[in-house]
Amino acid sequence: MSEWSVAEPTKLTFDEPVTELHVRLVNGTVNVVGTDEPSARLEVSEIEGPPLIVTRQRGTLTVAYEDLPWKGFLKWLDRKGWRRSAVVSLAVPARTHVEVGVVGAAAVVSGLKGPAVVKGVTGDTTLVAVSGPVRAETVSGNLDAQSVTGDLRFNSVSGDLTVVDGSGSSIRADSVSGSMIVDLDPDGPTDIRLTSVSGEIAIRLPYPADTEVEANTASGAVSNAFDGLRVQGQWGAHKITGRLGAGTGSLRATTVSGSIALLRRPPREDDPEPWDAPSASTPDAPADGPTDKKVL
Repeated sequence: MSEWSVAEPTKLTFDEPVTELHVRLVNGTVNVVGTDEPSARLEVSEIEGPPLIVTRQRGTLTVAYEDLPWKGFLKWLDRKGWRRSAVVSLAVPARTHVEVGVVGAAAVVSGLKGPAVVKGVTGDTTLVAVSGPVRAETVSGNLDAQSVTGDLRFNSVSGDLTVVDGSGSSIRADSVSGSMIVDLDPDGPTDIRLTSVSGEIAIRLPYPADTEVEANTASGAVSNAFDGLRVQGQWGAHKITGRLGAGTGSLRATTVSGSIALLRRPPREDDPEPWDAPSASTPDAPADGPTDKKVL
């Protein structure tokens, strides 16, 4: 095993193969980029407080604070009151298995083809062009995912989820009060399951869509842009159900008091077509207007 104590800006290159990466950071930023190169590179451009410990053991590269374990990560507190922060950038082989934990730090993960796990307390996470499966857990941190083609799992207390150009086959998300905005552009059947207690859910589907839909809310408003779906309920509970296309995909959305909106994506450039207006079960819902307006 090789070990480095990093207390000042540093660059390190690891020529031996890296198959796993573990990062645990408090405050600052961590950037992880998947590359086609077999080697891994680390740059710590800013650091304040206690040193980061970098270890390489066989194929595992770890960048973390000595007193910040992965187990129980989301409940960790800096009891010693140290002021700490670091800006860390890593380039690793694209198929590396990545685990990132952030407390108050922002995490950006891009270009990975292997599985990734991200845990955050208050830090926000951004995923870009990730094709491997991702599991993300936060307390209050938000998750933004763009052009993600792998399966996505998200669990949070109050963090928001935003998915743009999502083309993965599966998205599962659970939150207590966080909102969810999911923009889908799938290449095939999808399995989407979104659950929130009081958070709002908005889903944009391609047109024509190909999925079985069931959206339920106990007391929230609903908005629907698809003529082929049924909206039931006038007061209290509302439900949107039906089949779009052949119904090969599955969409399930559930809230207690949060609103639910089903919207249509803009037409493709090769098939221009105006969006239909949403229909709503609430008396004050707009009777017309473009469906790209967020109706929550």
